[in-house]
Amino acid sequence: MSRNVEQIEVAFRSDPGKVREHNEDSVAVDAELGLVILADGMGGYKAGEVASGIATDLLMREIRAGIPKLFDATLADAGGPAPETRLLRRSIEDANTAIHEAGAAQMNLSGMGTTVVALLFCGTRVSVAHVGDSRIYRLRNGALERLTRDHSLVQELVDRGLYTPEQARTAHNRHLITRALGMDKRVSVDIAEEQVEPADIFLLCSDGLTDMVNDEDIALVLKTLSLDLEQAASHLVEMANDQGGRDNVSVVLVRLRADSGRSWHARVHNWVNKA
Repeated sequence: MSRNVEQIEVAFRSDPGKVREHNEDSVAVDAELGLVILADGMGGYKAGEVASGIATDLLMREIRAGIPKLFDATLADAGGPAPETRLLRRSIEDANTAIHEAGAAQMNLSGMGTTVVALLFCGTRVSVAHVGDSRIYRLRNGALERLTRDHSLVQELVDRGLYTPEQARTAHNRHLITRALGMDKRVSVDIAEEQVEPADIFLLCSDGLTDMVNDEDIALVLKTLSLDLEQAASHLVEMANDQGGRDNVSVVLVRLRADSGRSWHARVHNWVNKA
């Protein structure tokens, strides 16, 4: 397949941190398709690497294969989530099945799992999906907004008013997640669709960043270094490591390219014809 038009500008960094021997995070990007995926694996010796790798590899394959097939449906569909959003959700559900089955089949992978966050840009709209406590943020007009809600015990306590967000950041049980790929045969995937404005910057990150760096400092870095996403991504990882680097830390920064305003349907049509 011949493609050469990148619709998003992307910068990413993934680092094992200062304590962990292995990096169990996984990142996958297709800038031409507008797809970005980040997964934070967990469970056993190197099993987390396997789980996060299965998630990013399978999602990338299924979405690349599925987008051309959605072309006619995308034009005709009305109401409910867009077909590309449903494809993103279905691919994550398939990844959950694959991870769960691999863990059940191999003793050394038993109990493995992974979080996942993903963005699929479709013209001036972006499909958002996530499971677990990795996060997606958006910087717009100088304000940082979290687009995902952690699937964690601490988040539930915050929602009930038993913890403040500040207490949640240092709670001893903050890493107890309530939802992840591979934990059960089925998984509920949170999805959303957002309009994209020209100057928006999206941040996908594992909790290795947000455990070490607060939202105010993240926002300051993104505002200060908004013209250089590569430098901003590197600086965020350095900040997490400077604060102790207790976990793997992965950061992906994404911005829609200025020349990506052409209809997404037309882009896909052109993509399919070049296949």
